[in-house]
Amino acid sequence: MSKFDNNDADAVNPALTRMITEGSLSRRSLMKILSAGAVMSSGLVGFSGAALADDTPVKGGKMRAAMSNSSATDTLDPAKSNNSADYTRQFMFYSGLTELDKNLMAQPALAESLDSSDGITWHIKLRKGVTFHDGKPLTAKDVIFSLSRHKDPAIASIAFKLADQFKTFSAVNDNEVQLELNSANFDVPYMLATPPFLIVKDGTTDFSKGIGTGPFVCKTFMPGTRTIGTKNPNYYKPGLPHLDEVELIGVTDGAARVNALMSGDLQMVSTLTAADCKRIKASSEFGVLESKSGMYTNLIIRTDVKPGNNEDFVLAMKYLQPREMLVKTVLQGYGDVSNDTPVPPWHPLYNADLKPRALDIEKAKFHIKKAGMAGATVEIITTPNIEGANEGGQMIQQMARGAGLNIKVRRVPYDGYWSSHWMKDPVGYGSINPRPTLDMLFSQFYLSTAPNNESGWKNPQFDQLVVTARGERDQAKRKQMYGDMQALIYDHCGTLIPTFISSTDGYSKKVKGVEAWPSGMMMGYRFHEFAWLSA
Repeated sequence: MSKFDNNDADAVNPALTRMITEGSLSRRSLMKILSAGAVMSSGLVGFSGAALADDTPVKGGKMRAAMSNSSATDTLDPAKSNNSADYTRQFMFYSGLTELDKNLMAQPALAESLDSSDGITWHIKLRKGVTFHDGKPLTAKDVIFSLSRHKDPAIASIAFKLADQFKTFSAVNDNEVQLELNSANFDVPYMLATPPFLIVKDGTTDFSKGIGTGPFVCKTFMPGTRTIGTKNPNYYKPGLPHLDEVELIGVTDGAARVNALMSGDLQMVSTLTAADCKRIKASSEFGVLESKSGMYTNLIIRTDVKPGNNEDFVLAMKYLQPREMLVKTVLQGYGDVSNDTPVPPWHPLYNADLKPRALDIEKAKFHIKKAGMAGATVEIITTPNIEGANEGGQMIQQMARGAGLNIKVRRVPYDGYWSSHWMKDPVGYGSINPRPTLDMLFSQFYLSTAPNNESGWKNPQFDQLVVTARGERDQAKRKQMYGDMQALIYDHCGTLIPTFISSTDGYSKKVKGVEAWPSGMMMGYRFHEFAWLSA
């Protein structure tokens, strides 16, 4: 039986690596926003195991933090969450049936237990005494509503493909739910720990108030600007959170974020560049949280349109990837070389036989000629705030000249990029946050029918392997299946992943209880639950 039960709660022209300062929010605008609120008072957040042994959490106070994502499409609807800022604000207000710990292990949250003997029928027992912010008790109806809405085409959930696995839901009683899958999947506890599956109140249609069971109650939500949450006095985890209030601000200008941190206007910021890290580390008053992660920036070549429908062109572009150069110069060591598959080298299911292709202009030239594209011009779309995209595009542009290919790099504004360019341009960039399981990663980005099939790649053999691996309990067989899937991506797919990017966040050393988590930036998007501020 699968039992899930725990009642405890590389060198180049320097211009290629200049700091990117484009953004939708200027320093002046940021200061205006900050001045509108109260100055930070001493406060803190605690979490046993996250703090140093001699640190005692201090209760109360307000903390301000900034994320790099900010747009009019910011949302409090878990089904629509699509970036790190969405994840972070939603974890303020909602809880999931399960949650990921700092070791990427699924732990009980709103669910006291989940168990299944066959990976198909899952019994979910809810924690008793949990209430929503408006006082309504958590029941099976809320769970069924939250999970089933992902299957409704009208919702257009980002998790609808994952939810295809859900066959039926039934309430055994107010505190128990039976979930029936179409086929076995022993990764269900991990899937349910991700942002889309956070639990909302039965019947919710207006998500602007963020009524959930999370550590904070929504006080203010202004898409593209700020979110404020106040401490939930009835949070189901004893002693958490420690802060009285958290303000989350969207600041797309990287320089503005760091300046605000070092001036004391903010206490924590996400998405640091290598230059930012160096600057912050030069001061004894600030620190950098670095976590190895599965996060990556990828060059997306649509394989269903020209020029990407020619495999020789795609392969040529893979040989033009300056992998080591990107790690050494752009990331300044805060990352690792990738082999064009989305599985990091430290993952237990990583296929070590698939060696990263070294930069080889002669091989690229051979495949460019074979593709009939010698002397052709190809446009790459880049944007600020996708780490390494602008620099990577310009590096490839330089390398491609020697291979007989003319690359034009066109930078477009970040605002609107995800709706107007991502997965639409023949050649452009994407950025993917870590997922807790390979099944989730492959199901969301690589299946032929995946909602975010970035390169439009379709491979029936891959599709079948994804489904089969979900229900395989023999770890040796499972590893072989995932190794075969990686080989198919390596050989045929149009998502070019040159590096994995370490998650780097900056913080004032007045902030305590924070540590690097591999599940995502800002402590797996949950810093507000565990961090506190010293006096």
